Amino acid sequence: MLKYRKGSRVERELLQYFHLHGFLVIRSAGSGVSKLAPDALVFKGGKQYAFEIKAHETERLSIKEEQYELLKRWEKEAGITAFVVWKKKRMPFLFIPLKFMKKARKHYTISFKEALNAFKKEDLVFS
Repeated sequence: MLKYRKGSRVERELLQYFHLHGFLVIRSAGSGVSKLAPDALVFKGGKQYAFEIKAHETERLSIKEEQYELLKRWEKEAGITAFVVWKKKRMPFLFIPLKFMKKARKHYTISFKEALNAFKKEDLVFS
């Protein structure tokens, strides 16, 4: 339960940031368990992003193959830009384009060092 609360707190923190910058925000019902939609969607003036949000303190982040494929489908079918979002304590949110995730057995993965070259939330809001 603690893991779920941490994840939902991080999701709300991120969505509040986008909301304060004029985006319309949607947090998916059943976020973290639903296989139908990403954790969050944000929209503003032609910008539209889908986020799968992870709060992990590890040196590698992995997402299930199904989550990756879902995000790819949202990109293809909805024309939305999808990111895996990684939050570590005392670090900024990192927005990882799907093409940076590397295929492993039944998941996609990226190291923290590689993810540091990803987008920051300010890159998306002010671009």
